[in-house]
Amino acid sequence: MKTKRLNGLQFEEILRNGLNNLKQHEEEINLLNVFPVPDGDTGTNMRLTLEHGMDLSKSTTDLCQYLKSLSDGMLLGARGNSGVILSQIFRGVYQELSRAASASAADLRNAFIRGYRVAYRAVAHPVEGTMLTVAREGVESIRNQIGRSSFVEDFFSLYTAEMYKSLAHTPDMLPVLKDAGVIDSGAKGLILIAEGMSKALYGERIDAAGSEPKEMPEKAEKTVLIQGFNENSKMTYGYCVEFILQLMNGRDYDQNFREETFRAALEKIGNSTVIVRSGKIVKVHVHVKKPSAAFRLAEKFGEFLSVKIDNMEIQHEEHLTKTETKEVVKDLAVVAVANSPETEVIFRGLGADVVLPGGPTMNTSSEEFVEAFRKIDAKKIVVLPDNSNVIPAAEQAAGLSKEAEVVILPSRNIVEGYYALASDIPDVQDLDRRIDSMRRGLEGVSTFALTKSVRACRFGEVAAEEGDYIAVRKGEMIAASPVMKDALLHALAAVEDVDSRDTAVVFLGKDASEETAEQAEEWITEACPMMEVSFLETRQPVYELMIGIV
Repeated sequence: MKTKRLNGLQFEEILRNGLNNLKQHEEEINLLNVFPVPDGDTGTNMRLTLEHGMDLSKSTTDLCQYLKSLSDGMLLGARGNSGVILSQIFRGVYQELSRAASASAADLRNAFIRGYRVAYRAVAHPVEGTMLTVAREGVESIRNQIGRSSFVEDFFSLYTAEMYKSLAHTPDMLPVLKDAGVIDSGAKGLILIAEGMSKALYGERIDAAGSEPKEMPEKAEKTVLIQGFNENSKMTYGYCVEFILQLMNGRDYDQNFREETFRAALEKIGNSTVIVRSGKIVKVHVHVKKPSAAFRLAEKFGEFLSVKIDNMEIQHEEHLTKTETKEVVKDLAVVAVANSPETEVIFRGLGADVVLPGGPTMNTSSEEFVEAFRKIDAKKIVVLPDNSNVIPAAEQAAGLSKEAEVVILPSRNIVEGYYALASDIPDVQDLDRRIDSMRRGLEGVSTFALTKSVRACRFGEVAAEEGDYIAVRKGEMIAASPVMKDALLHALAAVEDVDSRDTAVVFLGKDASEETAEQAEEWITEACPMMEVSFLETRQPVYELMIGIV
């Protein structure tokens, strides 16, 4: 017997089947990545988004109440671009059915029409040939076929069939898909959800077992409360010293400043050393027992533009005594995303107040951003994502936050985030000036990354075989070669005004060996003899090398 109307419990039941269908094909969707780099995560993002919504939803026969809790949960759990779009589609479904205890086929048709419209509005620059197109064409194609006499089964079977037709044409709409020889991964994920819902209506139950779920990292334990710092406290932790040094010309200053030599000298007297050089400006972070020792090392090369010293014993005690208070109290706070523990240490050393876990297959969710904002008492909060797929979740969280004005600087990788943090001027009172400085740091660095291709593909004039080294820059694959050196040098030559740049920072991924680092330095200095090369060990999981040129 076919279904005339769906209530909340029935919708939840068929949606669970849709989630299970998505789980069964999660890795398949992940592999439908446009770029042949090992960071496919669309299936995981969509699964986690829907899973989060269903985990937080309230089972009830009242459809509108169920959809509201589902939508709220998906909004907070949204990960990546695909997850945000999926959450917006179900947001629109809820809005259309916000007063409905149950829904007919025609009601569902109208709800999914509103769903794609809400999703389109949520995307700053909608691109055709993606899941947006498939969601729109799928339901618009059956608009006139679904009426008052239609069954719910009719809607979902026709909707799924038309989305599959639309999916087949996505490579013709979006050349990057055609070049890569793939279909849109988010669109395929959306279809699998609808297909699972349709199968449930016809009595076909899908087992929840699928690919091994990728779990969130465990959160750190809360710190035990102790007494504050006073005259009897022991100075255990020393000082956190930050300064910006202007390298000077003239006989009074040593002209032979070498970053690696300076770093080695600082590490003899301290730890947690981070040095960023841009031309004649050097920004330094170090933990030392005596700040004056760091200053003596630096002052022979130039003059200080700014100096900041924090007693880490006080910071430690304040952190331990926090209960109901905010964890960060300051005028301007920074929330960054890092894709490895080593990157987190670097970002914190550069002044990030909260560092959220990121990574290619665990994009930070809107809820994690919202939770981070709640821990901060600040006039303004700057957010630095670690890839373009995290930006939509951050933007969604910014709209949900009532804690402070949130400014998202669209850093597309950890290199841009690093230079944004390095360009902050914390002793300046003008918050907008500080944000502009970080934005200029982000925009001023040219980046590219190298990894091995996981499949054969072609992008325009660039063809890669499985296992080739590929260089990715500004969202495009610009070089491919069986030899890493060739790919690196091609990418380096593509940097604007590369001959006028003087600094290269190489971010070493987990697969980068010491030999690879030595070779990269040799190749870069051969091509650009005046360029100073330094290294940071990030152990990020996707790219063997990420390089920032300033």
